[in-house]
Amino acid sequence: MKPVAITGLGAVTACGIGVDRLWTAARDGISAVRDVTFPRIRRQQVKRAARLAEDDLAAITAAGNPRFQDRTTMVALAATREAIARAGLGAGDFGERCGVVVGSGFGGAETIERNYVRFIEDPDGRSDPMAIPKIMTSSAASWIAMEFKATGPTLCISTACSSATQSIGVAADLIRAGLVDRCLAGGSEVLLVDGVFSSWESLHVMTTTQCRPFSKDRTGMVLGEGAGIVVLESVEAARARGAEILAELVGYGSTADAADLLRPDPAGATACIRRAIDGAGIDPARIGYCNAHGTGTIANDITETQALRTVFGEAFDGLLVSSTKPIHGHALGAGGALEFIVTVVALRAQIAPPTIGFLGVDPKIGFEPVPNVARPFSADAAMSNSFAFGGINASLVVTLPGRG
Repeated sequence: MKPVAITGLGAVTACGIGVDRLWTAARDGISAVRDVTFPRIRRQQVKRAARLAEDDLAAITAAGNPRFQDRTTMVALAATREAIARAGLGAGDFGERCGVVVGSGFGGAETIERNYVRFIEDPDGRSDPMAIPKIMTSSAASWIAMEFKATGPTLCISTACSSATQSIGVAADLIRAGLVDRCLAGGSEVLLVDGVFSSWESLHVMTTTQCRPFSKDRTGMVLGEGAGIVVLESVEAARARGAEILAELVGYGSTADAADLLRPDPAGATACIRRAIDGAGIDPARIGYCNAHGTGTIANDITETQALRTVFGEAFDGLLVSSTKPIHGHALGAGGALEFIVTVVALRAQIAPPTIGFLGVDPKIGFEPVPNVARPFSADAAMSNSFAFGGINASLVVTLPGRG
């Protein structure tokens, strides 16, 4: 596949506003998971999550338009502004040759929660007249297109935990197909509200202690929220305007397990990873680091390990694998974008972030991810995985500029 240039990165996470805050936390193993309480959950069992800081939300809301925008949209816009500034794009760089592909798993959760509570408390009262357009999962994509006058294809992909990764992959495909010269792509999710959190509790997949991906004695995942946006361009367009190319997106794979709504299938994950690497046209041994989906649940970690072993074969022993979800939480529809951003920066820095909370090797998994402390590596390629509910899988492969 023709390589696609990555020229801008933007992020808002529980670690703070900005990519630098995310990367520093991931590299240094500083978790943004904190105590959370939800007043309307009477029997709250899980009391930890990577929630956006109130001060950060206040600053983002002050720069947004809360009358017309849910938090999910405002956070996405904040991440997009950073990405565009980092890419050095100007007002004339958008238009019909620029697309927007921004996913979300849930959409406007805070707006839904507030309006439902208002209705229950006062059925005869007036609902927010802008509730529906604020709730729509496509709201963030639409507002990004409007703010930057990007009149090319605007899409919203909502595929649970693979939403952002698929969005980035589809955006790259639009560029490769020649439909656009650049795309603003990623995902946004701000859903840590009472009703949503209570529903997640009922699934019994969240840990009540600490998220420990791939570790023995792991007990589940930890929720997070935020937004990650990347600027993708054709290499020609990036070079023509003298932009710095941070890395190149050279491979994208996506498959469906078509097996079970909740339980992952190793065959689907294996096919997805293999498709991304085959599309990149590189030997798996060139990939030095993998930011794994690594949720910390029993089934997911075993499945992903089986898939990586199958695809990488003997090269698996030299692959550094880590999950950064214990740092920024599992941000669901935004998670893949945050992890992709970490992967790009890790490749540039040649540092694999740690999997914090690791206690020891699980004999059913049989390998040690980068444990607790970051580790240097020397390679020109890296990858990021997302495996979602519904058996929807997505993987991305990146290389250093000019190495595709």
